[in-house]
Amino acid sequence: MVAKAIHQRSNNKAGPFIAINCSAIPETLLESELFGHEKGAFTGAHVQRKGRIETASAGTLFLDEIGEIPLPLQVKLLRFLQEQTIERVGGRQSIQINTRVVAATNADLRKNMMAGTFREDLFYRLAVVQVTLPPLRDRDNDVRLLAQFFLSRFAMQSNKPNLAFDQDAIRALNRHNWPGNVRELENCIRRAAIMAEGRRVTAADLELNASGVGANIVTLKDAREAVERQMVQQSLKKHGGKIAPAAVELGLSRPTLYELMEKLGISKPT
Repeated sequence: MVAKAIHQRSNNKAGPFIAINCSAIPETLLESELFGHEKGAFTGAHVQRKGRIETASAGTLFLDEIGEIPLPLQVKLLRFLQEQTIERVGGRQSIQINTRVVAATNADLRKNMMAGTFREDLFYRLAVVQVTLPPLRDRDNDVRLLAQFFLSRFAMQSNKPNLAFDQDAIRALNRHNWPGNVRELENCIRRAAIMAEGRRVTAADLELNASGVGANIVTLKDAREAVERQMVQQSLKKHGGKIAPAAVELGLSRPTLYELMEKLGISKPT
């Protein structure tokens, strides 16, 4: 959604928006998918085919899960970013490409660089402007906004154009922890639009865990850890990642807070 918003507000908005999930395509096919191929380049290449990069010319190319691209292909992608040209698989002609490149990843690319699985020069070529997207649970004001957006879309698809949330549904949306982030919210609203009777979406239609700490929690231990994680993350965010004031607010010593963060899988602020 963010990549599309960047495209729609750019000078390339009249061009195509081409997205590719780099983790969803087998490594053996990814090069052809990105760069295209010439007829006869390999078994099954019966016709010439443009790749996603070439198709995105004059528009925006969105590379989702960029951290999953194998090392040999990273070299070819780096060359494209530096020279703005490509060669199709099996071809020798350089093709000039003018496109905006937006990349996204859930991986820690700095750790991948240290592990030798992601090229440092490619990282710095891509990371000209970095946009960090916090999880939905840390963007309270976005939940209702996104929920209203999704409801307007799915209500029309369900032939219920006047569908709206009741107050209990809004409270349930705000209480939920959204471990699946925006995709979970989108699926939740899609289901609710289908199930709703009358003109109001109720809390029951949303089918959310009433505790608000995530629908995937099934034990008391899970619930306790979810609440602890939420409180620690909120306190760290409030204090700009500083451990000492966050520990005071939570009633913990600094060593205890560090131990709790390690147990909950919360990264130490840098």
